[in-house]
Amino acid sequence: MARVSTEVKEGVARVTLTRGDKMNALDPEMVAALIAAGEALEARDDLRAVVLSGEGRAFCAGLDVASFGALAGADPEAAVMPRTHGDMNDYQRVALIWRDLPVPVIAALHGTCFGGGLQIALGADIRIAAPDTRMAVMEMKWGLVPDMAGMVLLPRLVRSDILRRLTYTAEIFDARQAKTWGLVTELSDDPLARAEALAAEIAGRSPSAIRAAKRLIGVAEAAERSDVLMAESREQADLIGKADQMEAIAANMGKR
Repeated sequence: MARVSTEVKEGVARVTLTRGDKMNALDPEMVAALIAAGEALEARDDLRAVVLSGEGRAFCAGLDVASFGALAGADPEAAVMPRTHGDMNDYQRVALIWRDLPVPVIAALHGTCFGGGLQIALGADIRIAAPDTRMAVMEMKWGLVPDMAGMVLLPRLVRSDILRRLTYTAEIFDARQAKTWGLVTELSDDPLARAEALAAEIAGRSPSAIRAAKRLIGVAEAAERSDVLMAESREQADLIGKADQMEAIAANMGKR
């Protein structure tokens, strides 16, 4: 059974976790399917935005409980230490592939978003959630730590004390609380419809400027001041006077 579906229309890709009968819980097949879906989109020149969502009652309930048995019986070094994608293993790649895509990714969250599901959502640029979405940094419940790039993504979004509290306790919180902490961008009673509307709005902007903006924000979040300033100038120089920028000017002047 397919774990993920991808549909691209008018420059917007809709990537859907399709293991709804299991609340889209992550098993090795789901992890592999999500990575493959992201990498297939990475190479598309026509792509302008991505909407990431889950079918059924949940966005993603986290790691499939059945996978714990296999993990416990495996050599832990062999299971998580090999770097399969540059500086990442598969479980880290499945979250960071969305941050690494050259276009904005919007996650539409509902139902349950626990553990690995939350870390995948954090890989998106923007998270739109139904107010009653249940969320948790769940790994401590199972005697583990977040290891799906959570410690790359979480410190950029929440204060250290909140990060520590959520990691140490594995407490469940709703999307309203998540928004106050910075884990959710906005609330919506229909997060998928709102995500698709926002993706369509982004898709209507200059595609080269949107890609440049995502690259630049990535540099700004990690680099030294001088490198950020140089990156600003380089991206701008590569945009000024080019076809996409001239079209943006014409569209604004023509009130299109």
